[in-house]
Amino acid sequence: MKKLLISASILSADFSNLADQIHQAENAGVDWIHIDVMDGHFVPNITMGPFIVETCRKITQLPLDVHLMIENPDLFTEAFAKAGADRISIHLEENPNILRSLQKIHDLGCNNGLVINPGTQVTSAEPLFPFIDLLLVMSVNPGYSGQEFIPEVESKIIHARNCIDGEKLPVLIQVDGGVTSKNLPSLFIAGIDVAVAATAIFKHPDGIAQAVKDLRLSIK
Repeated sequence: MKKLLISASILSADFSNLADQIHQAENAGVDWIHIDVMDGHFVPNITMGPFIVETCRKITQLPLDVHLMIENPDLFTEAFAKAGADRISIHLEENPNILRSLQKIHDLGCNNGLVINPGTQVTSAEPLFPFIDLLLVMSVNPGYSGQEFIPEVESKIIHARNCIDGEKLPVLIQVDGGVTSKNLPSLFIAGIDVAVAATAIFKHPDGIAQAVKDLRLSIK
């Protein structure tokens, strides 16, 4: 069985103890640290900028998985790359020059990711599969943590997995939004490689270590 990668989203972390929270997640065995960037325009919330990425880079050597939910991402990808991002994912929606934007991320020395919202069909992203390292399928409407998983997204993951495998492309499939130990098994069977978890990790009643353990055990 392939290994599932877990990307711990600090959107739900306690920022007054961010270093400790990241270290706990790292010690629990997460694979990546996920950083959600929102500008208050592309989505109705404002969160972190490059300085948070730079801070996380000082805290951990785990790969930093940066998700830009912002307008005009080309204006900011260089700043996030310089801050220490290993992967920068950008949205297909509202980006008429998406291929150029994805190529720029590669030019900056980072892996790239293409993000599609719950209302966007996989077929819209398929022509870009040869140019990406990761496809991020949103399983909630982007903007806030703690939302309920949208189950209809699972069929999109299956479609994407079939397309990617059919073309023999080295593209990872990531899912983000409402991921828990209850829905993770079916998502893993559907074909994801990477699960982003925020609330399920940082708000778990029994702590971060138990949260990650629960996620891992759910697919055993």
